[in-house]
Amino acid sequence: MDPATATLPDPALIVLVGASGAGKSAWAAARFARREIVSSDELRAIVGSGENDLSATDDAFALLDTIIDARSRRRLTTVVDTLGLDRARRRGYLGVAREAGLPAVAVVFATDAAECRRRNRARDRPVPAGALTAQIRRMSDIPAEIVDEGWDLVLRVAGPTTQPSTVTRPPVAVDAPDVELRFVLQIARFPWGDDPAGWLTAIAESAADAGFYGLALMDHLIQIPQVGRAWEPIPEPWVTLGLLAGLPTSLRLGTLVSPASLHSAGRLAKTAATLDVLTGGRAFCGVGTGWWAREHAAFGLPFPATADRVQRLEATLETMRALWNAGTKAYHGSQVSLPETTCYPRPVGPLPLIVGGKGPRVLSIAARLADACNVPSDLDSVSRAVAAMGDREVTVLDIPVMGRDREQVATLVERLRGRQSAADYAQRRHAATVPDHVNRYRELARHGVSTVFLALPDLTGPDEVRRAGGVVAAFR
Repeated sequence: MDPATATLPDPALIVLVGASGAGKSAWAAARFARREIVSSDELRAIVGSGENDLSATDDAFALLDTIIDARSRRRLTTVVDTLGLDRARRRGYLGVAREAGLPAVAVVFATDAAECRRRNRARDRPVPAGALTAQIRRMSDIPAEIVDEGWDLVLRVAGPTTQPSTVTRPPVAVDAPDVELRFVLQIARFPWGDDPAGWLTAIAESAADAGFYGLALMDHLIQIPQVGRAWEPIPEPWVTLGLLAGLPTSLRLGTLVSPASLHSAGRLAKTAATLDVLTGGRAFCGVGTGWWAREHAAFGLPFPATADRVQRLEATLETMRALWNAGTKAYHGSQVSLPETTCYPRPVGPLPLIVGGKGPRVLSIAARLADACNVPSDLDSVSRAVAAMGDREVTVLDIPVMGRDREQVATLVERLRGRQSAADYAQRRHAATVPDHVNRYRELARHGVSTVFLALPDLTGPDEVRRAGGVVAAFR
């Protein structure tokens, strides 16, 4: 496999195999966070007098095995930086990966013997020439052994100029031309301190500067447990969007999503149309069934059964469409009858309606009455939505952990994961670097997604928005 284009699974157990001077440690350091690499040399320095203290080898490898086993049980990516020439040890690592349910990857360094010797001579403490020659000879048997051992993926690194490969979760390999994709920043949490208006303004301005297409707000009466604690602020979205509408940006503004169970259909139509007029046609409106019983009960609102809420969603969309049509005549539809449709001001132009939900009934309603649907960002949900929506748009809500490098990604996961294991949280939140997310979003676009609503779980201010701007820039 070509190491310049290879996609490595993550998490995985990755075993480096090569002679001294083959470039294993440099290759690993360029691709993985320091905490993900377990080096026998460094462990010799910990349990002995230094990396070259051969008397500490047995203790170092005992510690190495303990670390590998512990990290694998927690499903954390681990890179084993040893010579990797001992077949029994490799099989042991393979067994650890199998028991933990992790992909097992062997990275074989076929570096030219002369290059290995040149690098070895440049070291402060070179490996004895005879030992290095034995390692180089041993490498001739490695390819056949690796194939026989049954690794999930074998990556061959041929020389010192090999470029870094992508390290991210599948499916990410994208070799097609660039695709079109829009990004809308969804604000789900509001750590605004003593200056709510100033914080919101700074977020919106940084989103515009970063190239975001729009900005969306959640519509809840109490902060939801997936985001924060009940006593954390979550403002009324349409009032808040009115503040943002006064800023000199071209951001599209709307909700994702307004529950039909919390809103009168007519009032929602009037509110969204007013925002559209005040922004010169930059409003959109996300609508869903509503799902959280607690906020309904707390504010004295009924919480109907699921089937009734789905029916109310359909009636809400039908009402909004009717009130936004030209004229003032009566309307009689499948779910709604109105004596008149007098709703001024009307939207400047077509005001996009986006239905949130992935169930078959909700997708059927969206395909008939909305401009788009919004579903989770997994490919199964996207594929079902694309099949159901016909020529209507499919958008996704994505809540990624996004870092500059793997070290920052790991730090963010540890800070945000709460009581979840790091591996489970990283998988659920697609924790990866900015370039890795670019590949993932390209894949979503190839599957039919037109817009990504991006909610940053670590959002505290403009810095996080600017970091996400690295993804947005790749699609401009």
